[in-house]
Amino acid sequence: MRVLGISAYSRDSAVALVEDGRVVAAAQEERFSRRKFEPGFPAAALRYCLDAGGCTLAAVDRVVFAAAREPVALRRALRSADAAFDPGRLGCLDRHFAHAAAGFYPSPFEAAAVLTIDGGGGTSIGFGEGAHLAAVRTLDPSASLARLYSAFADYLGFRIGSGEYKMMGLAPYGDPGYAGPIRDRFVEISADGGFRLAAGMFDDGGRGPTLRAALTALFGRPPRYPDAEPPSGFHADVAASIQAVAEEIVLGLARAARCETGADALCLSGEVALNCAANGRVLREAGFGAVWAPPAPGDAGAALGAALAGFHLDLRGVRDPSCGDALNGGGLGPEFGDDEIARRLAACGARFAVLPEADLIAATADALAAGRCVGWMQGRMEFGPRALGSRSILCDPRLPDARLRLNRDVKLRERFRPFAPSVLREDADAWFALDADAPYMSFVAPVRAAALPAVTHVDGSARVQTVGAGAPPRFRALLRRFKDLTGCGVLVNTSFNVRGEPIVRTPEDAFRCFMGTGIEVLAAGSCLLDKAAQTAALDPGYGARFARD
Repeated sequence: MRVLGISAYSRDSAVALVEDGRVVAAAQEERFSRRKFEPGFPAAALRYCLDAGGCTLAAVDRVVFAAAREPVALRRALRSADAAFDPGRLGCLDRHFAHAAAGFYPSPFEAAAVLTIDGGGGTSIGFGEGAHLAAVRTLDPSASLARLYSAFADYLGFRIGSGEYKMMGLAPYGDPGYAGPIRDRFVEISADGGFRLAAGMFDDGGRGPTLRAALTALFGRPPRYPDAEPPSGFHADVAASIQAVAEEIVLGLARAARCETGADALCLSGEVALNCAANGRVLREAGFGAVWAPPAPGDAGAALGAALAGFHLDLRGVRDPSCGDALNGGGLGPEFGDDEIARRLAACGARFAVLPEADLIAATADALAAGRCVGWMQGRMEFGPRALGSRSILCDPRLPDARLRLNRDVKLRERFRPFAPSVLREDADAWFALDADAPYMSFVAPVRAAALPAVTHVDGSARVQTVGAGAPPRFRALLRRFKDLTGCGVLVNTSFNVRGEPIVRTPEDAFRCFMGTGIEVLAAGSCLLDKAAQTAALDPGYGARFARD
């Protein structure tokens, strides 16, 4: 049985295909349109998923749209994609429940509590066992942590919907001294983990004049305008304070989930599950034996949850978590064979060597050990916002200047932003205070050693990806080779894109980013490119093509 899940017409539209309970494919439309957070109907992602499943839309048993009601344009778009599609196979699923389903069904747990805090305002504690999933407690929709957090991001001059993670990255530079006044003025937290926002302040999404006036009065300063001033120590203090309040709320809800369900495992989902600092505290302090979050807990992930819920609940498909994490290390998107990559790079005018896999791994590790910045495009593209070893920019984490170089010359973004490490799973505990699987960069953990300046944030923490047996095999092999050379099984891993650009999908995307930034080496499939050997023109204006996030 095949079930297709669709999330569209809001933000970061996506499609996922499930066949007999197995996730076959999932992709975000932005990777095809090259427009960040593409909201329209995901026609290209739909074509990809159907191609990956070797089927037509008419051959799908069920299509589930992640929303309570069906948009007028949806049936027309589906019939345009396949005139033979039977609209009687189309159904809708509450979007918040779709987020919860994306958190539980692919997890490695037979039974788990499910904490879902989505960007639309929904917050719930649920419980899943086998194929069953249901809410245990649902908070009033007006109690929206995402809305609270986004309001402060807006006050600090970051764009709502994309700048919240910048505020999370800014927070460790500050002191959370405003946390008390924020709680007193804007949020009431109860002993059972619930919370309420100040009445009337957040009715317009946290961007209205009433809230801005209240924030200005509280802090004695007007909102920051990003083009007028960089973030200051004051802005870092505000970021640290709202982050502290957010962590308190998330941790309280997680502890409540433990008490109300009795479960030993916890699944996190919804946009707030991208707050890896809060997740890290949940992992360490909430009392669960294991915590898991999917690679795409936000808007795009609702498509995956819709497909899985359609299979397990609508079609009563069996769920078998005995094989562990069902998401293939996050690699659910398109891939390109070595021959096709070589042909397409040649058409771009690229100059490259084609190497056997062992030689490619060795040469790439040598380049990294020599301090060079490497673009890495291998295997199936990741689903979700984070690079996990398939579409990555890599660097040696021991280099003191690597973070400055990567922010300034490669990512073309703010200097204060940190970078994440990828570490061999078997070495994780030696480098980080993390003795758990973290394949999707979901948790911040303390760094144990001073030898990793490029990935150690100002507070001594890092957002860690553990690279185990389920990770992309070439990426794991590269980490092992780098460790053989240097004694360090850790690499800087950031997404293969620049500020405001979707992660690269195709060889052409990778080559353009390579030629438009400070990336020095590109390993795409079996092709190895050195920037110094290229005869094609560099593109110094590359980053200006994408809207600032």
